[in-house]
Amino acid sequence: MAVSVIGRVREQRPLIHHITNAVVMNFTANGLLAFGGTPIMANAKQEVADVTRLSQGLLLNIGTLHENQVEAMIIAGKAANEIGIPVVFDPVGAPATRYRSEACQRILQEVKPTVIKGNAGELAHLVGQDVETKGVDSTGKADPESIVRLVSEKYYTGAVCTGERDVGCMRGEVFVNETGHPLLARITGAGCLLGSLLAAGLSVGGDPKEKVLETLSHYGRAAEHAAALPGVKGPGTFIPKFVDALAMGDET
Repeated sequence: MAVSVIGRVREQRPLIHHITNAVVMNFTANGLLAFGGTPIMANAKQEVADVTRLSQGLLLNIGTLHENQVEAMIIAGKAANEIGIPVVFDPVGAPATRYRSEACQRILQEVKPTVIKGNAGELAHLVGQDVETKGVDSTGKADPESIVRLVSEKYYTGAVCTGERDVGCMRGEVFVNETGHPLLARITGAGCLLGSLLAAGLSVGGDPKEKVLETLSHYGRAAEHAAALPGVKGPGTFIPKFVDALAMGDET
């Protein structure tokens, strides 16, 4: 029987470098550890290239953005591209301000992501389309299949649009993940953690589409399992059970 993507992550325990949202660093680190990866989080531009060269994957998340961080992301992203490890870029709140929008373009001009992951509003903004947003959340209607194709074609990369269902595009092929639970939308950092897990999944061997789809499916099934447990009454009781579920095997 072939070893699953999750199984390969747990065998290899890839080191994933995060330059990410300060609000969610602890949750992201614990979630990645449960999933099977190993987190490291360095932000100083003086060391991010060295840390990236020690790692097997890189997450760039602009959730709590500042100028030094943009520079660090570009340095780390270039190092990742040079050594050939996967880069996941999460353009959190890209449409919210001009500064965020311009920072995304600066990063994408210098760094080639393996996957760009975001909600419909964020991804649509990267290709010049308007989808209504509220802060960092997408609230308007959109065609995610069209959006992921456009993002993938414009930036020569994979794309994942998260929402009630996740829609991805890898190498021109569009696919859908139907797993998940509404409680994910009621906790801070659910999407940020998903970016971390995608970086870990992409870091091991296998077909890129398979790696992304299996990671999305495992993430969504963990949420479904956690939400169905008797002691889960809402977001606060959901979080620890969700982290526990991320550590479970596929058969569970």
